[in-house]
Amino acid sequence: MGRVFLVGAGPGDPELLTIRAARLLAEADVVLHDALVPEGILRLIGSKAQIIDVGKRNGTKFHTQDEINELLVAYGRANHTVVRLKGGDPSLFGRAGEEIEALFSAGVDFEIVPGITAAMAGAAAARISLTDRRHAASVVFVTARRRAGADEIRWSKLVEAGSTLAIYMPGANYSELCERLRDAGLDGSTPCAVVSAASRGDQQVLWTDLLSLPNHAGLPAPSIVIAGECARAAGEARLPLDAYRHLLAPAGQECEYMRE
Repeated sequence: MGRVFLVGAGPGDPELLTIRAARLLAEADVVLHDALVPEGILRLIGSKAQIIDVGKRNGTKFHTQDEINELLVAYGRANHTVVRLKGGDPSLFGRAGEEIEALFSAGVDFEIVPGITAAMAGAAAARISLTDRRHAASVVFVTARRRAGADEIRWSKLVEAGSTLAIYMPGANYSELCERLRDAGLDGSTPCAVVSAASRGDQQVLWTDLLSLPNHAGLPAPSIVIAGECARAAGEARLPLDAYRHLLAPAGQECEYMRE
């Protein structure tokens, strides 16, 4: 029997891929990848591998999660080395739990290979320390989107803890997110950094505060919102915390700041 590797592709920059992930891509017999995995990483796949795009585009799924599970089990049982390539880290908001359960149930050997998740890449792009002994002793990774029928997120509990909030999948309209957080007790002056396409060539970082967040158009997915006093410390270290957007230039070039 073969083996299945649930591999994190990281935030998109091929240089942030782990060495182990790159080696597995070169050696794999079969690679099933998500839509967010960029071409630069897909080029690392060995020439003899079968490549299957199982991503979702514009809300359309080409394979259901059950079908993906069945493919992983089938190829694993066929004595193949299989890479299930996911953006970021496999264990964070990537449905890895469902795939793990399917592989366990089928008796297929598997391994998880971690990757850099969006919160880490976004914080690096904005030059934010997600924890800081002066401001926040913890960070919470939370998604703004839940499947139908799932319990509502208890935002008030997250706010009470005083943690830095790293909010995945904030959507294109920030008004709802702002309303939820303000209803949960988060002060409107709380600084927020919105990072889109962290580590990629089209990376964008928007700096604002919670009250002003709905005034901005949603940045393109994949994006993440980082909210909390750690973001204030980072913003004030560079420029006054005002609503502004900047594009981080590629290495070796100066950053361009554009006032709103």
